[in-house]
Amino acid sequence: MINALHDKLRADSGRLSQALDNMSKLFLAPKEEKTLRAFSAAEVAELLRVSGGYLRKSHFEGKIPEVAQSTGNKRSYTAEDVLKIRKILDKNAKDPHHFLPGRKPGDKLQVWSTVNFKGGSSKTTSSVHLAFRLAARGYRVLCIDADPQASLTTFFGYQPELDFKEGGTLYDALRYTDGDTIRVPITDVLRKTYVPNLDLVPGGIMLSEFETETPMALSRGEQPVFFNRLGDSLRQVEDDYDIVIIDCPPQLGYLTMAAVCASTSLLMTVIPERVDLASASQFLNMASGVLEVIHGNGGIANYDNFAYLLTRYDTGISTQVDLADWIRQLLGDSVIPTPFVKSSAISEAGLSQKTIFEVDLAGAKNRKTYNRALESVIGFSNDVEKMIQAAWGRNVSNET
Repeated sequence: MINALHDKLRADSGRLSQALDNMSKLFLAPKEEKTLRAFSAAEVAELLRVSGGYLRKSHFEGKIPEVAQSTGNKRSYTAEDVLKIRKILDKNAKDPHHFLPGRKPGDKLQVWSTVNFKGGSSKTTSSVHLAFRLAARGYRVLCIDADPQASLTTFFGYQPELDFKEGGTLYDALRYTDGDTIRVPITDVLRKTYVPNLDLVPGGIMLSEFETETPMALSRGEQPVFFNRLGDSLRQVEDDYDIVIIDCPPQLGYLTMAAVCASTSLLMTVIPERVDLASASQFLNMASGVLEVIHGNGGIANYDNFAYLLTRYDTGISTQVDLADWIRQLLGDSVIPTPFVKSSAISEAGLSQKTIFEVDLAGAKNRKTYNRALESVIGFSNDVEKMIQAAWGRNVSNET
């Protein structure tokens, strides 16, 4: 029998925290050492949307600098190399959006929130892969972890329960005034990552306090109100980014609503299973009522997109294939054409806190499985990119 549950929970928390700390020292590389692998010439050509011949010719003619060579005298590019090459090629590009496809004067910041009422729908995995891909494509991307579980934050090599014990998360930029403790500018919690063009605002357990503190803040009329606080923070860094990706908690709470109100587009992950579809329907019904109230109070403007991404999609399960087709017929163009397939390659990468883009090709256990997963991620990311470009009034350029 447990007489003092709070004492047991505190003790268990301490033991787990210490054990995780010890485990990180034994098995995990320090976050400062986490790096992005090099890319092959074929991968770089795909990212730049040029032919392999165009890339080789540019090197041969001295238009772009030489890079390191790997085994077999094959060119090996760091992410910094790719970004440098982008900027050089952009100077003489016929299409001003081809190599540097981000915002131009007059283009509004694109803020995409990934939402779902239910956990386990690959919401975080979709968010982080999309962020990695867009950054590699040349966009300036900010990832915001608005989930107290902070799963997205771990992909960048952090252990939130250890690294942010004393603060340093999104909560500090959203929190309400409490005595001498006040909210800080989002720049105070924004962190550069090991991926060029990709920054992070970490999440952490303290974000759950925002949920409990908001009703009291509303009662005393503290400004800005909850649904304006994240958007207010983003205005501080608006000129520094092209795209913001917000990973929301799997619930329709104050954090999710703050993210939704700060967004220009929403991305809802949906597993093509009956139980998940029922949950999605419930989420949409509840969200419509809540957002109607917020809209009436000036908290929401018009959205560029509300898109559905089919996730954990298994083409080997006939019921999923049938339901996916049914969803596309029902929701039409709102469904992103390319689904995010269920893949052991994605799961295995996630176990080591990596995206599929960070997997060493030489060490991939099953190259066919890896390629299929990579094709899926690139596919749905390209679909989202087209929607972003359309919001700016242009199309994504093809191979030059």
